[in-house]
Amino acid sequence: MRIPLSWLGEFVSLPAATTPEDVHAQLVSVGFEEESVRRFDLSGPLVVGEVLSVEPEPQSNGKTINWCQVRVAPEGETAADGGEDVRGIVCGAHNFGPGDKVVVTLPGAVLPGDFKIAARKTYGHVSDGMIASARELTLGEDHDGIIVLSRLGLDPAIGTDALELLGLADTAVEINVTPDRGYAFSVRGVAREYSHASGSAFTDPAAIEVTPAAGFPVTLADDAPIRGREGATGFITRVVRGIDATKPTPAWMVARLQLAGIRALTLPVDISNYVMLELGNPLHSYDLGKLQGGITVRRARAGETLETLDGQERKLHVEDLLITDDSGPIGLAGVMGGESTKVDDATTDVLIEAATFDPITIARTHRRHKLPSEASKRFERGVDPLVARAAAQRMVDLLVELAGGTVDTLGSDLVAPWEPTEVLLPIARVNGLLGTDFSDDEVRGALATIGCTVAESSAGMLSVTAPSWRSDLTRPADLVEEVARIVGYDRIPSELPVAPAGRGLTRSQRLRRRAANVITAAGFDEVQNYPFVSRAQLDNFGAGPEASADAASAPVDAVRLANALDGETPFMRRSLLPGLVTAAQRNVSRGLTDLALVEFGRVFVPLAAPNQLGTATVPPLAARPSDEELAELNASIPDQPHTAAALLIGDAIEKQPGESGREYDWADAIDAARITAGAVSAELTVRQGTHRAFHPGRTAELVVAGEVVGVAGELLPELVADYHMPGRVAAFELDLERVMELAPREPATANLSGYPAATQDLTLVVSLDVPAAEVLTTVVAGAGELLEHAHIVADYRGQGIDEGQRALTFALRFRASDRTLKAEEASAAKLAGVAAAEAAFGAKLRD
Repeated sequence: MRIPLSWLGEFVSLPAATTPEDVHAQLVSVGFEEESVRRFDLSGPLVVGEVLSVEPEPQSNGKTINWCQVRVAPEGETAADGGEDVRGIVCGAHNFGPGDKVVVTLPGAVLPGDFKIAARKTYGHVSDGMIASARELTLGEDHDGIIVLSRLGLDPAIGTDALELLGLADTAVEINVTPDRGYAFSVRGVAREYSHASGSAFTDPAAIEVTPAAGFPVTLADDAPIRGREGATGFITRVVRGIDATKPTPAWMVARLQLAGIRALTLPVDISNYVMLELGNPLHSYDLGKLQGGITVRRARAGETLETLDGQERKLHVEDLLITDDSGPIGLAGVMGGESTKVDDATTDVLIEAATFDPITIARTHRRHKLPSEASKRFERGVDPLVARAAAQRMVDLLVELAGGTVDTLGSDLVAPWEPTEVLLPIARVNGLLGTDFSDDEVRGALATIGCTVAESSAGMLSVTAPSWRSDLTRPADLVEEVARIVGYDRIPSELPVAPAGRGLTRSQRLRRRAANVITAAGFDEVQNYPFVSRAQLDNFGAGPEASADAASAPVDAVRLANALDGETPFMRRSLLPGLVTAAQRNVSRGLTDLALVEFGRVFVPLAAPNQLGTATVPPLAARPSDEELAELNASIPDQPHTAAALLIGDAIEKQPGESGREYDWADAIDAARITAGAVSAELTVRQGTHRAFHPGRTAELVVAGEVVGVAGELLPELVADYHMPGRVAAFELDLERVMELAPREPATANLSGYPAATQDLTLVVSLDVPAAEVLTTVVAGAGELLEHAHIVADYRGQGIDEGQRALTFALRFRASDRTLKAEEASAAKLAGVAAAEAAFGAKLRD
């Protein structure tokens, strides 16, 4: 909100030497953030001059200029720039003549755009200054003719400072108004706040005598209120006849509007905007002669349209609140008027509207039509319901004074009902919440200062009734904030609170941090990607680790956003791999070809119920949802498990003298998955698997405690090519949350033995379709507790082995904790493992 200081000074006492910075400081002290200082981009000397003579001089280019003699100072006196009292000035305008008083910019003046005025030779004359037009002074768009002051109703003395005369020396302060303080979108509201801060006496501009009116038919017929809130609760109308809509807007009003950020248009519109800025209640004017019958305020009907004042034909929604007459819609209530009843230069009789509309209705309408306006900005924040009559009267008075109108008794007085909000405030809560030592009298005084009615409800309890312009004061905490503002933020002590003893991180948080630390210490770079994916990415990468064995190509269910930031990626991710592939693609395109990326994040699993993918009925915004509504919302939230994934591309070992180099492959992905799982004390085993995004022969299922928790291997070459990445790409993805659930609560530890180990090899012949990892697991289980370590060292298929068979060789290490093992004990344990494998898979011991 921008507030011209001259306007502010009409309602509070400003000391003579008050600067914009002083006003900002006072408003900051009561909680309004300063933005900037606004001034007219020009400087003097600008003076009132009288045209003594005008000599037209046709030019060879077909243009006619006027060589003028202009008196810029009283006869015999020195002008404002130190020069002669009469100046010769060349002017191209023709809308003035001898005897007219005009605005003259003398040498040394600077106009907007850093246009410096100086005496210069032009058209065969030395023009010693310039006669100014409205546009040159930023007072309007008229550039065809210069400002003739008598047509503005002004007759100042020659040599008068035109900056002061036209309001161009005024300055505005701009403050940031938070959404809950709609009352501060007016000079009235800001003046009241300045009074609170400075102690200056406040004069309420709404305290004017209001003349009643009746007889104009107005009907409030909201048959579909939103959440029980009527769209319009008050509607004041007044009629002024015989206005001259072509009269110029006074310069002082134009200057104030310009400083406040509103462009001057026509006198009726400018008056409407001026009163809105002054009192905070938007108004609208209708050409009474264009209205057909009375006014009805109602919701739009299906299929209705309205041409608004901006010339746009708008398709209306059934929630839109309309102003209508017998012809149909004539305005979008609280947002913008209609073209059919607008006031133009031919208008003589005006109907003034000052209404009170529901903030939620107006907010939804302006967002629905993408039609923000100064009116909607105020209505959606809440307008004082008791100020409409004063606003209508103020506009009537200005139309009579400035446009030559006559007041008619025709009108309406549907005043908005207002029920004061009573809030019970435990007086001790103020200091308890703020940590201050405010006295009870200071609390009562602060609340009374802002216009509240304060009464004692019971011992230690205040009954506080907020004024009509403070609809935001609905809770005790709101009142506590007001006390802090008025008594002074500087009274709040600057003491750091003592942090309470915490309970530390949860097990899940500790394990996730440990996993991230371990994998990044192994050389991976941790990244974070957006959780939004496209349909193609969902179908390419499947449903993530929880469905890693699913190689089907059926579309993947996912949570779809109703208000996606990007229409191409409207789904929430089911897997971390699309983000990692995109990040790798971006890095490869910039020349970074050796990458080891890892990400820890959530994926979003839709609900099991068909067609219920994380959505629920949106409850009303004006009240706390009920327990049933909260339960519905919570039930609609998709499962969001923590997941870990990594991607490897390029060289694991760079080629260099003495080293041939090696490219990342599936084995590196499995090792990285083992490192991640091991960091949370989970033992990971692998077996052959399938996944729609992975190479059919180079895909491993990751298993913990017999449950598939992820996938690892190499991505499909076709998929790699589609993303324009060279070579092979290895990756893994783990359902980290499930891994942590399956991991032992306490990591298993082994006692170190001082006795020697016995090592033996074991070769078993099994069918090709038997996973080697399962054979190893069976051998380990069968060999018993004497087996300390086992791993596969060879997978042989060829001469000496039957078709469809393979020979798996395992290295076994046996050790006892209390004695030196004998060779026959180790052999017996090994044969027990062989027997278990034979029973499970038909394995045969190879000689």
